[in-house]
Amino acid sequence: MSDAIRTSKEIVVDPYSIPLDGNFNVAQSHLFEQNAHWAYFERLRKEAPVHFCEESEFGPYWSITRFEDIMQVDTNHKVFSSEGGITLGDQDEDFTLPMFIAMDPPKHDDQRKVVSPVVAPINLVKLESTIRARAANLLDGLPVGEEIDWVDRISIELTTQMLATLFDFPFEQRRKLTRWSDVATANLEQGIIESEDQRREELIECLTTFTEIFKERQQTPGDNDLITMLAHGETTKDMLERPMEFLGNLILLIVGGNDTTRNSISGGILALNQHPDEYQKLRENPGLIASMVPEIIRWQTPLAHMRRRALEDTVIGGKTIKKGDKVVMWYVSGNRDESAIETPDKFIIDRAKPRQHLSFGFGIHRCMGNRLAEMQLRIVWEEILKRFDTVEVVGAPAYIRSPFVKGYAHLPVVLHKK
Repeated sequence: MSDAIRTSKEIVVDPYSIPLDGNFNVAQSHLFEQNAHWAYFERLRKEAPVHFCEESEFGPYWSITRFEDIMQVDTNHKVFSSEGGITLGDQDEDFTLPMFIAMDPPKHDDQRKVVSPVVAPINLVKLESTIRARAANLLDGLPVGEEIDWVDRISIELTTQMLATLFDFPFEQRRKLTRWSDVATANLEQGIIESEDQRREELIECLTTFTEIFKERQQTPGDNDLITMLAHGETTKDMLERPMEFLGNLILLIVGGNDTTRNSISGGILALNQHPDEYQKLRENPGLIASMVPEIIRWQTPLAHMRRRALEDTVIGGKTIKKGDKVVMWYVSGNRDESAIETPDKFIIDRAKPRQHLSFGFGIHRCMGNRLAEMQLRIVWEEILKRFDTVEVVGAPAYIRSPFVKGYAHLPVVLHKK
């Protein structure tokens, strides 16, 4: 059963009726599947912005829910370590996947430096025409006046094509990248995988596939693709000797290039439909796309959280966090913090400070592909407005059952020509 058709049976309880103690747990998958997490975070921001949950399926953890406190954690890697993983769930000890986002300096810096040139400004300029041509081709192939699934037809397909380009991956096999991304981030409740054994098997297939590509690029380098960069980077050229680290970094790059952009493309459609005055404002002034794009990314917050582990006893928001404690930065909450962002629950495409958001993180782990993600969103909206008067949402979105990837399994829409 896929996450798209699984129906949550859990009843959402009013968070204000629950004692705000060690059993108050915001990291419940069904809250995100039912889009019912907002009031939980609202209460934490108001009453316990730094909150300790003693019992959850992920073990005990601290929730950091206000903008400024999240910034304090995110920018202090000397106290809050990424080693061991950046999600609430701990990695399987028998299948650990090191990746540079889950490393501290100096190893983090060395490996990030190798692949970051792929999204340097000069390469983004080269990629723009490719992205635009592919977006135009996809949009031109859509039926008008007929219900389609926007997630599958545009959000997934466009980002998957971009991933295939960045990796110089066989284009006809590009949906494998989507599958590996989904398998890597899925929890067992979603129905994408049935067991951890299945997850390992499919990710080993990913490793085997890219190992062959890596070997080929060692002999015949490509043109500034990610695998060529890894195969010839001074600190990564011997990565095949550390296969789990190679796989970990592949998964990082695949998920980073897939889930965030994919769910922001869908989230923008939903946001404009829920705020029709803003949609009309956009139609009247397409020049607002530039400020709308970061507002989409804030409003959607495609990754709900990142976690760290305290390296020493420290104090945040008046609470003492002990060495070794798991600390979760809830970006999804910080992006709706009334003390940092004016009317944060409203989607406003011409905000005065549209980039005042946490979705890309801060500090040494700030999203490497943030400008690429913004460029993809800008281009897809420029091409949408050329062709369609409205992309109308005609049914309830199906949300992903996950407290990490905050996104959509389905979004039914009908396109209307100008």
